[in-house]
Amino acid sequence: MLLLCNHFLINQRFMEISVINIGNSKGIRFSKTILEQYNISDKVELTLGKTQIIIKAKAKPRENWEQAFVKMNANGDDQLLIDDVFEDESFE
Repeated sequence: MLLLCNHFLINQRFMEISVINIGNSKGIRFSKTILEQYNISDKVELTLGKTQIIIKAKAKPRENWEQAFVKMNANGDDQLLIDDVFEDESFE
């Protein structure tokens, strides 16, 4: 099913899962297949709307930075933009 939501065309698949008791709280469980497909490990991001909750895999900080730095170096884009502020950094 295709759904137009917030001006984006997205492909939606619907699944019904049960809300379970976890101590004094409630929660949901994801199957191993879903966890692997969406790269969910420890944390997720929740977007709370008026009538919906969107769960997204949490992006890893600095993911792919190493590749970007290698590309910047190859292009000569890794030069200082501002000269060193201190001429003598010995601070003695």
